[in-house]
Amino acid sequence: MPPSPKERIEQLRTEIARHEDLYRNRAAPEISDFEFDMLVEELKALEKAHPQFAAKDSPTEQVGEDHTAGFTRVAHKAPMLSLENTYNEGELREFDKRLKKLLGTDGQMNYVVEPKIDGVAVNLTYEHGKFVRAVTRGNGAQGDDITRNVKNIRGIPLALKGEVPALLEVRGEIYMTAGEFARVNHEQELAGQPAFKNPRNLAAGTVKLLDPAQAAERELSIVLYGLGACQPEGFFESQSAFQNWLKENAFPVVPWWGKARGIDEAWALVQKLDTLRHGFAFATDGAVVKLDETALQHRAGLLPKFPRWAKAYKYAPETAQTKLNGIIIQVGRTGILAPVADLEPVDLEGSTIARATLHNEDEIRKKDIRIGDTVKIEKAGEVIPAVIEVILEKRPDGAKPFSLFEHVHGHCPACGGQIKREENFAAWKCLNPQCPPQVAQRLEFFCARRALDIEGVGQTVAVALTHKHIVREPLDLFEIDGETLAAVNIGDETSPRLLGENGRKIAAACERAKTLPLSRWLFAIGIPNVGETISKELTRHFSSLEQMRTSELLQKISTRPALELQKSELPKSDRPARKVLSEQIEQIKQQAKAENITDEIGPEVCLSLQGYLNSEEGARFLARLEKLGIHPQSDNRVQHGEVTGPLVGKGFVLTGTLPTWTRDQAKAIIEKKGGRVLSSVSKKTDFLLAGEEAGSKFAKAQELGVEIISQEDFLTRWGS
Repeated sequence: MPPSPKERIEQLRTEIARHEDLYRNRAAPEISDFEFDMLVEELKALEKAHPQFAAKDSPTEQVGEDHTAGFTRVAHKAPMLSLENTYNEGELREFDKRLKKLLGTDGQMNYVVEPKIDGVAVNLTYEHGKFVRAVTRGNGAQGDDITRNVKNIRGIPLALKGEVPALLEVRGEIYMTAGEFARVNHEQELAGQPAFKNPRNLAAGTVKLLDPAQAAERELSIVLYGLGACQPEGFFESQSAFQNWLKENAFPVVPWWGKARGIDEAWALVQKLDTLRHGFAFATDGAVVKLDETALQHRAGLLPKFPRWAKAYKYAPETAQTKLNGIIIQVGRTGILAPVADLEPVDLEGSTIARATLHNEDEIRKKDIRIGDTVKIEKAGEVIPAVIEVILEKRPDGAKPFSLFEHVHGHCPACGGQIKREENFAAWKCLNPQCPPQVAQRLEFFCARRALDIEGVGQTVAVALTHKHIVREPLDLFEIDGETLAAVNIGDETSPRLLGENGRKIAAACERAKTLPLSRWLFAIGIPNVGETISKELTRHFSSLEQMRTSELLQKISTRPALELQKSELPKSDRPARKVLSEQIEQIKQQAKAENITDEIGPEVCLSLQGYLNSEEGARFLARLEKLGIHPQSDNRVQHGEVTGPLVGKGFVLTGTLPTWTRDQAKAIIEKKGGRVLSSVSKKTDFLLAGEEAGSKFAKAQELGVEIISQEDFLTRWGS
């Protein structure tokens, strides 16, 4: 039985609120903008048909929220609302009719048509011409202060010249270019981390990083076009005058906008923009039609969620049909075999598409994608196009279900080595560590900025050095002098290109890398499950790779899952045996706790770490380091017994804004007293230190029964 109107309204409100949270707060949307808008349209229609179920807190009446714990809340001088969307020309014309009726005129209205940018909304405040603050949209009334991260964005004027308003809010969107998005995702891939889904999500996550230095590692861009509060109020007589003023004052502005007399001209500009938008540096998903005169905007006024004087016309997601000519298998740094669709080239959103990701074999089987199929592809805000469905009626006779093992004839396509699919794992893997693509990507990762920072060894150089067999494993680079590297040809016979001075710089960087701390070397090796954070945590407890290799405690931690499995398989009646295993498991936990080793260094980390260091490959690496005279040592080692104080063994998580401490100050105080600051709340957390505007961690702590304390509580118990 279908739900009643009331039940469906409640379902939609819950679903829309969840998707709003995923989009605004977690930068991890599960559905496209189009699908989300269709849910909102369905809710609006139901609420209009059944006004008795109207509610002020409905998503159709409220601007979403984007608050993140750790950021200060700041009120906007003028409301920063969303825009009402439509996919329908008729509704755009109805918007014009409503404005005329509201303003009491039969004449043609003056409009400005601008691109609707798929970015992160931001409000910049200038006081007497000086840039003072950047704030997110938030709930429309107040947002998060992200000034420290926005200051890293190039092109924002810090001081305005000439006659300026005493107070001015300039509004726009923060975005990430496709090139920068690809660069960041390439670094993610090299580090064995999951790729970000699209530039908008990554930009949203970057502006909300608590560490400005980390945010600065990603290049964000900004475009500004909107007017918020302005004193004096009549400083700008129109939106078009404001756009011209922004350009004259060197603000990053939209590359195109148009002025229209009447809705017919406005609609023509909306259509024109659709032909231009694919050449812009940022993603656009529609056009915004705004009443031009600011005096008329003020007369038209605002609704709870939208201004009455503006409307967004959104272009439906573009799709294209094309033939899947084949499936190419690419080999990654860790040996993962990644299937890529080889498509009959087709135009989509201004680009010629010949490749699309297929993720893994399970995804191919789920969508029943077969070579020779006609498939539908879509970008929908993504940089990498996706195959969204198969046109089954166009399937050729004899098209066979895809099997990766059969497709590559049971061998790695790059080296011919053995491949294997591990149990409960979605991908196949090449087992040959000397596979050329693996070697090249390991070298690139080894030299990356966050690893050993050997500048100059990017993808092109890494491929050239490994494919010419100059480097067979990363440490080979440390035995090649600068002049030899300078003479390496990274081009080909028809167009040679020597490394030259870059080769000498690589050799010098290798010399500097010899003195880097153990955590950087450990991360550079690229051991699965041993990322940057885990590497730093391990070097708090171990001074060298040899100590990690021979650590009995790490070996014991790695055996815990086997003991727990063994216990679970015993009948409950076998109490003596279960008791013995329970005592062994508890003993390992207590020993780790006594050494101040947190759950971050768990069984998977220990298995990966010691598995590598005790393997033939690991033994060769350690022996090679010794031969090269490289002895990386920990620079953050904490000796057992050195940690003292009332908080030894206690784990804290921080959330919200504390009255007088910054997050770094709070962390330093806790650690000085022997405690640890953890990144997330779990059953192992002892205390949640919470300030104002505490976020999801607060709810998680309540759910798990973790003790929640304030800064005042902390001072009362443990002093300053």
